Amino acid sequence: MEPSESSTRELTLEEAVSFAILLQKNEQLADAHEVLRRALETAPDHPRALHYAGVLAHQQGRNGEALALIERSLALVPDQADWYSNLGIVLQSDDRLDRAIDSYRRAIAIDPSHANAHSNLGVLLRATGQPGEAEAAYRAAIRLNPEHIDAYTNLGILLNGLKRTEEAAACYCKVITLRPKHREARKLLALAHCTLGEVDKAVDIFEEWLEEEPGDPIARHMLAACTGRDVPERASNGFVETTFDSFAASFESKLARLSYRAPLLVAAMLEDSGLEQSHRLDVLDAGCGTGLCGALVAPFARRLVGVDLSEGMLAQAKEKNVYHALIKGELTDYLRDNSEGFDLIVSADTLVYFGDLKGVIAAFAGALQRTRRLPSGAARPLQPFPGLRRAAAHVLGSAVEDHPSAIAHGGGCAGLRTGHSCGETGFSPAGRSMRTSPSMRSRSLHLTGMRATFR
Repeated sequence: MEPSESSTRELTLEEAVSFAILLQKNEQLADAHEVLRRALETAPDHPRALHYAGVLAHQQGRNGEALALIERSLALVPDQADWYSNLGIVLQSDDRLDRAIDSYRRAIAIDPSHANAHSNLGVLLRATGQPGEAEAAYRAAIRLNPEHIDAYTNLGILLNGLKRTEEAAACYCKVITLRPKHREARKLLALAHCTLGEVDKAVDIFEEWLEEEPGDPIARHMLAACTGRDVPERASNGFVETTFDSFAASFESKLARLSYRAPLLVAAMLEDSGLEQSHRLDVLDAGCGTGLCGALVAPFARRLVGVDLSEGMLAQAKEKNVYHALIKGELTDYLRDNSEGFDLIVSADTLVYFGDLKGVIAAFAGALQRTRRLPSGAARPLQPFPGLRRAAAHVLGSAVEDHPSAIAHGGGCAGLRTGHSCGETGFSPAGRSMRTSPSMRSRSLHLTGMRATFR
């Protein structure tokens, strides 16, 4: 039997673009790329194809190409509010905040009822030190969409930062009313109760959460922090992984706005030590994160290894192209199980997630005591670097003084913490628009009326 016409006919150009958008929504990015590529071969100036090819480029981490394509689409069709909102999202991810603000305002000028543009504008107004204007933007989003969960969350975080804790708690309660198992709102509401001295209410929230999800690492960590009961020796693997996987893509931009200097402090220690940048050392970046220390210590390393618990952070570190190996694992376990030694261990803002440092310091010491083979071929222990030892000792006490190689650590004290080092206070669920905590959170792109979250 001959195939039916409906089973064999080719898609029209409009149908092909709509199909590509559906593929994007379902995260079938390679297939979407191929469909959009063929569509643009047929019609190089097709506005929708250009725009969603730009959206796709952003999804795949090619922001320069994304901006060019989206701007071309807007030059052809300049009255699309969603498209300006998407442009703002891409500009924001590229840290072009002023232009992103202009794009959100342009979207609102075209469509004053664009709730997501109002909420996302609020994110940037807060990030650029305009809390009053940010509050107005969030409230506009809520007025337009009384069930806009992200706008309530954004507003709560803003109000909490302004010490209007009771108002913030009311926002988080509204989020939980709209979505009873909303993880971030639960945590933020509990923290607000703690701030108000209502620790018993915070404990109730975490205990109820754990009844529903007994193994949840965030709830367990926060309950221990609130009560002082069952406090772990260090932050659990699950807590660290969940925390940093949730914002790996935006980690560096957040730290830049906080004037984060821990990697620079590590580099200064190395400079003060008099150590030559001769690519002769085996170096471990302990808790490497996105690799902010990597480029700074690479000139000293013949072999540079990064270890971290977060797959998302390691993916960012890989893009730096400075590490010879990146290992996903718990730091102490890696050091104890790895037979290779290191001449130098650097660590920036990692030990804050440990309580008692004896175990990890002993593991550092064991790795540093092993005999290394220098590039000349002679196997011998590395001689001490007195300046570096003094700098490390200033941070870590006498634990490193008995060992011939050195540990350089930047930042922080140890102990159980309710937040993490860059000031983050929450996690963003999938499929939502931006939120801040305290700066930018997830970003919503409009795909024919549907939202998809890109970090």
